[in-house]
Amino acid sequence: MSQTPLCFETAFSASRTYENPLWDVTARVTFTPEVGDPQQVDAFWDGGQTWRVRFGARAAGRWTYQVESSDPGLDGVRGDVVLEPYRGDNPVFAHGRLRLSDDRRHFVHADGTPWFFMSDTAWNGVLRSQPADWERYLQIRRGQGFTAVQFNLTQWRSFSEPAFTGTERIQIQPEFYQTLDGKVAAINQHGLVAVPVLLWACTPTDPGAWLPEEDAIRLARYLVARYGAHEVLWFLGGDGNYMGEKAPRWQRIGRALFGDRHHRLVTTHPGGQHWVADEFRGEDWFDFVTYQSGHGSSDGDLRWLVQGPPAQEWTKEPPRPIINTEANYEHHKSYHEDLRFTDYHIRRASYWSLFVAPAAGVTYGHHGVWPWMTEPGLPPDHPRTGIAPAWYEAVEDAGPSSIKIMRDFLDSLSWWRLRPAPELLVAQPGEVDPRHFIAVASSGQMTLAYLPVGGTVSLRTTGTARWFNPARGLWSAPAPFAGTATAPGTGDWILVVE
Repeated sequence: MSQTPLCFETAFSASRTYENPLWDVTARVTFTPEVGDPQQVDAFWDGGQTWRVRFGARAAGRWTYQVESSDPGLDGVRGDVVLEPYRGDNPVFAHGRLRLSDDRRHFVHADGTPWFFMSDTAWNGVLRSQPADWERYLQIRRGQGFTAVQFNLTQWRSFSEPAFTGTERIQIQPEFYQTLDGKVAAINQHGLVAVPVLLWACTPTDPGAWLPEEDAIRLARYLVARYGAHEVLWFLGGDGNYMGEKAPRWQRIGRALFGDRHHRLVTTHPGGQHWVADEFRGEDWFDFVTYQSGHGSSDGDLRWLVQGPPAQEWTKEPPRPIINTEANYEHHKSYHEDLRFTDYHIRRASYWSLFVAPAAGVTYGHHGVWPWMTEPGLPPDHPRTGIAPAWYEAVEDAGPSSIKIMRDFLDSLSWWRLRPAPELLVAQPGEVDPRHFIAVASSGQMTLAYLPVGGTVSLRTTGTARWFNPARGLWSAPAPFAGTATAPGTGDWILVVE
């Protein structure tokens, strides 16, 4: 934590050891600046009589703190700390903590700098990786244009060491998290935002699915206390069903965690093609909408993405960023045909996702990275998804090249100004075959049309047009555009009209 700007960590000693500190002790620390409102965070147990607090300040300056606890050794402890402003060039630290933009359509830093959510799914990475391998992975991903990493914080598939024991009134195993601390901190230090899942909930054996509600709250509160001083975006649940009769449980958990300590942005990561925006629309702690278009290739799956809820949500109130946080994974087999997804399918899912909703970001995934495969094989509990390569081969597959090209392309066009503009398209070939769906977005001064299979496009606009090749990152020469143009070749293309 000492390498993280505007963050403070210190340890306290409780008056004695407890049988189950997660339940037997409360410890809240109030930090007060010289000017402005105080901020409260929980201290967390770290073994024996040791308790720690990690505090991520909103601003530099002098802060005083005081502990309020049920333990007499902790209660009343006071101190102060002076936090210096950051002077380096790490983008995570240089522009301040993340918040929603004024129009609530995308993310910005505290100073207003737009931030593009370009995440990778390394669900098992923090759990299974060796520290040196994790450093290598983060360095590679930063160079490929990624800005965030999604990962899990409790035991699950292929990782049997327990983060906690018991089935109710669970007991935290601090040694589990002591091995993760450095790897979580390294994410920010490599210029990436950490996006941890607090309560994975995909199968009946996952903590978010079977833990009693109060236990789930206690576990998640511990994780927020331990890692909330980092630059993080929280996924309350992971890969779960939060709809219908299941929604009230997750609403209550969210309120219990973030109702009075909403220091970082929060969402959920739902299961494949589950749409949960309606269940959480009225929740103050629910800051942005995520969805999972998933790993299918059927007509129905493709139409769900380009014409279903992801394309409709942006017209509803209140506005929130809309992010596809699990699209087709590279090298993963389709659920519906004998097809392995390639860099082409990565581009198609990404540009569709970014153009059918206001652009805010998208997530990439690889079949060998998410389970952190140390050798080729079938990922745990995924027998029909095909053999996955080892992570160190997968991390430099073809897809990230398209990701880097996409980042450079969008940054050059002020992506945060883009809005869906299907009304500018004269005819939609995707009505017949969703694989031909043309997604159109506009900033007012510029119109973009993504053609997944080339061909001809007609738009209700004129100006000067150029074709962009998203596989190679090359532009055509500018030419007058009178409403219709034909792509220069096969494959996917983007027409840019100014």
